[in-house]
Order: sequence, then C-alpha cells, then structure tokens
Amino acid sequence: MISEATTKQDFMSAFEKVLRPSNYINGSWVSEGKSQFEVKDKFTQAPIAEAFNATEAQMEEAIASSVTAFEELKTWSAGKRADALQSIRDLLAERSEAFSQLIAAEAGKPIGYARAEISRCLNTLDVAISEAIRFSGEIVPMDYSTGQVKTAITKRFPIGPIACISPFNFPLNLALHKIAPAIAAGCTLVLKPAPQSPLSALAFAGLVDEAQCLPAGAISVLMADIPEAEKLVRDDRMKMLSFTGSPSIGWHLKNIVGKKKVALELGGNAAVIIDEGVELESAAKTVANGAFLYAGQICISTQRIYVHTSVYNKFESLLTEAVKQINTGDPRDEKNTVGPLIAPIHLKRVSDWVEEARSAGAKVLTGGKVLSEQNVTYAPTLLSHTNNSMKVCSEEVFGPVAILERVDSFEDAIERTNDSVFGLQAGVFTNRLDHMKLAFETLEVGGVIMNNVPGFRIDNMPYGGIKDSGLGREGIRYAMEEMTEPRLLVY
Repeated sequence: MISEATTKQDFMSAFEKVLRPSNYINGSWVSEGKSQFEVKDKFTQAPIAEAFNATEAQMEEAIASSVTAFEELKTWSAGKRADALQSIRDLLAERSEAFSQLIAAEAGKPIGYARAEISRCLNTLDVAISEAIRFSGEIVPMDYSTGQVKTAITKRFPIGPIACISPFNFPLNLALHKIAPAIAAGCTLVLKPAPQSPLSALAFAGLVDEAQCLPAGAISVLMADIPEAEKLVRDDRMKMLSFTGSPSIGWHLKNIVGKKKVALELGGNAAVIIDEGVELESAAKTVANGAFLYAGQICISTQRIYVHTSVYNKFESLLTEAVKQINTGDPRDEKNTVGPLIAPIHLKRVSDWVEEARSAGAKVLTGGKVLSEQNVTYAPTLLSHTNNSMKVCSEEVFGPVAILERVDSFEDAIERTNDSVFGLQAGVFTNRLDHMKLAFETLEVGGVIMNNVPGFRIDNMPYGGIKDSGLGREGIRYAMEEMTEPRLLVY
C-alpha cells in the first residue's frame, strides 16, 4: 500500500540510478537544447525531471552521425550485432526494477504491468539476438525453362538509418520494437520518444552508452519539437520511418515522408465477440481486464463488446460486476489495475465523450465519472445502448471506457466489428470451429485472437493493422524485413 505521505524523493529513489534526462546524440549526452519541458509523475503530478527539445543543429548531428555509423555497422557480422544486443540486454536485466518504477512514474502504468513491460523488453531483445544470427534470404527456384542449370539466391541487406518515433504508453518496449530489429538487421536509428514519457528511452540510451558496444551514432535518442521532428522524418538520408502513435499524426507523417519506406502502427477501437455456448464467467473477467488494464491506454484495449442475445443478460451482469471489482488509484500500489490517464486534457476528453454518449441515449452500467482531477483518474466505465454516431463507439477512446451491445447472430457481431475505420486486432470467444473459420476469413483486422481479448500480443508475432490502424507489421523478424531489401544473385 502506498502512503499518502510518500514523497517525490521516495518515488525517485527507486529509479534515480537509471535516470538520464539528457538527449543522447552521436555517443554523447547533451544537456541543453532549443527548449526545456517538465516530465511529471502522472499520478501525483510532481515533477520528475526536466528534459530538452533538440535544436535543429542537434537533430542534424543525430542524422549525420547515424549515416556515418551505418557505414560501419553494415559491415558487422550477424554474430557481432547479436553480441552487442546481448550486452545491452544484460544491463537492462540487472536494472529491471528501476526501469519498472520509472515506467510506473512517468507513464502512470500500474507497477505489475510496468514490470511485465520490462519482461517483454527482455524478451524483445532475446528474440532480436536470435533473429540477428538466423535472419536470411532464400533459394529461388530457377531450374526450369531458360533458368535451367541456374542457381538463384537472395540475401537481405540493411537499408540504412531509420527514423523512429515511439508512443507514451509502452515507453520502452515499443521503442525497443524499433531499436532491436534495426540493430539486429544492421541499421542505425534516431529515436524520438513521446514527450509525456521520454525518460525510459533516454535511460535505455544510458545502457547503450555504458555498454560501449556500438559505433557512436548507431543509436541516438532525443526529444524534439514539431519542426525538428519533421526534419528527421523528411530527411532523405533516413531510409525509413517507423512510427507508433495516433492515426492523425501517423498519416500526416506519411504524407510528408517522401520516397522512404514507412511502417505505421496506429490506433484502434478493438472489438471482442462473445458467442453463445462459451464459459461466460471466465470470459467476463478476461474482458474486464482487457478493457480497463492501464486505464485502457493500449491500442488493442477492448473497447467494443458484442454479445449474442441468448447470453447477453447473464454476460452483462457478470461483466458489470467484474468491472466494479477493478481497483483504481496510485500505479505503485500493487492492487491497482487502473491508474491515471496520461494527462488532464485526456481526462476531460474521456469525460466529455461519456457525457456526450449519455446525453444521446447511452446507458451507464457502471462508472461514468471522474474519480480525481488531481490524480487524473476516471472510473472504469461500461456503457450500453450506444451507436456509431457516438465517439465512444466510432473513435478510439484510449481511456477506461468500453461499450457492451447485444447482437442477434455471430454474423451480426462480425458485421458490427467491421463497421469501423480501424482494423488492428479482434477477440472472438466461441466453441464452434465454423465460427472461428468465419471470423478469420471475414474480420477486417490484422489479427484474430481466439478465446481471448484483442489485447493479446507476443513480441515475435506479426503485429499491425489495416484501414486507419496502420501499414506494415512489427514483431522482430517482420520489422527486420521492413528494414532490409533483398538482393538477388543468379549464377
């Protein structure tokens, strides 16, 4: 239990040994810039550190050094790249609790989930280490027609420096989904983390600096305002943009990026389908966790829940009760599943969207209120009697709000799920093989998760969406494919 008397220094002492609130450019720390901004503890609103937005000259140095470092890194063997990643991974493992506490503070993530993120970070690096030494091309069938007695092979070559922009909600693991495959593939990178939670990525740069296992400039991590960030995106020396964040920013960047490759991991309003005949009690608990963990600030949080009419009443009762059991409060308190929203402006937005839905006829089954403006917390909220004219249905809430609606058939549930501009992942609870096949064949999403919520993700699986949810796929090997080009040899 966290005492109200706990001070800012008590919180900071848990992570101060990894805190490095300076930009890391070309192998050096830079503690000055165009402007400063404050990074706050998202629950207490106490300042954690001052960070710096880079100047245009500093961004230029980061870009130029990534080009220089690439000329060296691309000559390294796969084994040497794997060894470098291993050195950094070992340092992260030693300081896993400090990084977990930093994520809990700057991102407002419940501590158990923050620790799970660090475990995933270690797994992400493990997979990258393995992929670095087994990633390869293919033998192309040629021994027919005019290709008789010919042999053809492809080898994949790194494309060059990667411009990377990562989001606030997984401040280290989603940064590593860019860093790890880039280094494994032989690419250098410049990373701009989200301003709401940049300290975890900057702390990771501290591990890179300590390990001294990569050429200077291979990894630069720096904060930037819009003009400097757009310089990074537009610069022809950067050969790819890897962006994770909001759809509006992602599609804007795609429009200005030029001829370089683009991978976009954007938003969603993920749906789950509850078919008749499933075990409702366990499904309700799973759905409640999938909808409200980390205050719903996950791209694949369960936002829309469609339940077969034959089991709707019972499921509504079970789910409502499960949501009422969810604890909200200080993310450092082990019992809490829901912590603060990332900023007061989003607390107001979520509250406004719920009130808009309520005034248009939505029914509040539980929640529907601000718990604390000071701590930026909103009650886990379940709505019914909604429709697609309401933002809580048609847009991405990115908050602790879900909608629950009855459907007359499994086919109706699929149609309702597809009635969205997004298409990231969907969850389907069913015991019927034909319904599983139908869901897989007809759901307009990047991934179908059976008998689980859409928020399921393992870090080596292909992850990404269609429609407004993005372009390309993450997952280490799949990201490495995006970051390399095949070259054909025929002899």
